[in-house]
Amino acid sequence: MKIKQLAAALPLGLALALITGCAMGDSGNSVPSAGTKSVQEATSATKQISSELLDLIGIKGESSEPGPGVSECGDGKDREKYFTMYHPWSFVPASGDQLAEVMERLKAELPGRGWKIVEYGPDSSQNKNLNLTADNDERKFSVNIVHKAKGTPQNLSVTVVSGCYQVPDGQRVEHF
Repeated sequence: MKIKQLAAALPLGLALALITGCAMGDSGNSVPSAGTKSVQEATSATKQISSELLDLIGIKGESSEPGPGVSECGDGKDREKYFTMYHPWSFVPASGDQLAEVMERLKAELPGRGWKIVEYGPDSSQNKNLNLTADNDERKFSVNIVHKAKGTPQNLSVTVVSGCYQVPDGQRVEHF
């Protein structure tokens, strides 16, 4: 899995690359297929994943508001027919001292909800932020959650990315 290296190197607009090389089905560097959906259906599915993750965090705090975005699949796929979803957001808890416990709970509970933990541990940054990366093969999504314990305020940085969708016949990708 190349998520750790890619997450550190890519701007948020290219967060879709987080799933490159994941265990979601395809091998190599291609983004795995997520089937056929309209952009609206894929946006709704992405919001649902983020909402479920927020519920699992399970402590009081505030999450950022930006919604999901649409990006290209890469691999030379037609950008008018194929797309991925990405949803970067953050969570600032009422009390930062709860986040280490939240990360342990996420690590324990995500597998029972269809997620496979593919990475868990400190990153290579100077702050040694705790990273959790998980894939959901059935739903064709990946998530990377970073516990930023140093700095004020402590927070979780969450990036949800989908596999590569194809729009239904007769539709075009709406890029936003």
